[in-house]
Amino acid sequence: MELTLLGTGAPSGLPLPDCPCARCARAVGDEARAATAVLVDGTLLLDLTPGPALAAARAGQSLSGVRQVLLSHPHDGPALEVPAGLPAPVRVPDRQELALISGHRVLALALDAPGTGYLVTGPDGERLLYLPPGAGPAGEGGAHGEQTPVCDMVLMDVLGRPDALARLRAAGIVTATTDVLAVHLGHEAHGGAPGPELHRRLATAGARAEPDGTTLTVGEYHAVPDIPRRTLVLGGARSGKSVEAERRLAAFPGVVYVATGGTREGDPDWGARVAEHRERRPASWSTEETCDLVPLLSADGPPLLIDCLSLWLTHAMDEVEAWDDTLWAREGAGRLAERVAALVAAVRRTRRRVVAVSNEVGAGVVPATPAGRRFRDELGRLNAAFAAECEQVVLTVAGVARPLR
Repeated sequence: MELTLLGTGAPSGLPLPDCPCARCARAVGDEARAATAVLVDGTLLLDLTPGPALAAARAGQSLSGVRQVLLSHPHDGPALEVPAGLPAPVRVPDRQELALISGHRVLALALDAPGTGYLVTGPDGERLLYLPPGAGPAGEGGAHGEQTPVCDMVLMDVLGRPDALARLRAAGIVTATTDVLAVHLGHEAHGGAPGPELHRRLATAGARAEPDGTTLTVGEYHAVPDIPRRTLVLGGARSGKSVEAERRLAAFPGVVYVATGGTREGDPDWGARVAEHRERRPASWSTEETCDLVPLLSADGPPLLIDCLSLWLTHAMDEVEAWDDTLWAREGAGRLAERVAALVAAVRRTRRRVVAVSNEVGAGVVPATPAGRRFRDELGRLNAAFAAECEQVVLTVAGVARPLR
């Protein structure tokens, strides 16, 4: 199957008319996007973008061969512009299949949000899954209770519904070879800034975006974005490092969130911080409150999100009595070095996907106390040793993530 992206944006497109925000200001050239619409083999049109005939012409295509127009948006979705000569748009009822004279088969999928999803099977058996904005499949099934098969390509709202992508992966519908394309890209905050930041965010989810007018072949090999197995996210206080780490695993199923901070009785501020983190996590994630990281890293299992190494180090330094100068000099330093070495070795050997968070405190301010300087130095050494075992290291500043490796 050959498909042409007549549009890749949200229903209102990007940029919005007369909007002064920074996202709209940067949405120029290839980053400007009309409402999402897809032309399949010149004969099937999925959704409509404003000025579809002109959009097709700009892509070197024609709508003259279109025999079927299918709608995916909710019934109260955006107003439609139907050019003369196109067949009247229709919506296939959930779990019903439509056979086209061109040899394509279209199965309508029930969704967990208003609208209709379509599984398109080409004449040669290639499979394309197309989902409307803000939606994911309702459960794992297709028609008649059968599980939806592995798809060659998926077009969906990746940034708005990373949890839906996680569920598709858990069900085996999206595999390591599935080409995942982000569409319905819009003005909302979850869309990220147009340009390099958008593509960086998508790559962390194993997805990509293409400009309006791009023509693709379903099933043709395309280098799937390389997702690092081990990532360290560094940053200062309130820099966005935890949000960045969570975002990197939001599109993967069964994540284990490892909270190293524990609970602190009688500290309402700490309780509020913990609650804020919990509210951001997907409901499908599980939580382990522990500083015993080596067994988790040594066992096989789903991805780990460790937040954070600085609290792990605080716990470790408490246990070796590192705050007492005499005990530190006598044996504390050696005992801490052994614990750090064991953690680093476990990271080196782990088979799991790991995203770890740590504070960056070595920016030049020298603490006034020996204990403060000791913690700063040991955290710097821990960060460096942990980073050496990671394929990717990221620094977050003012909510902006920048890869260091």
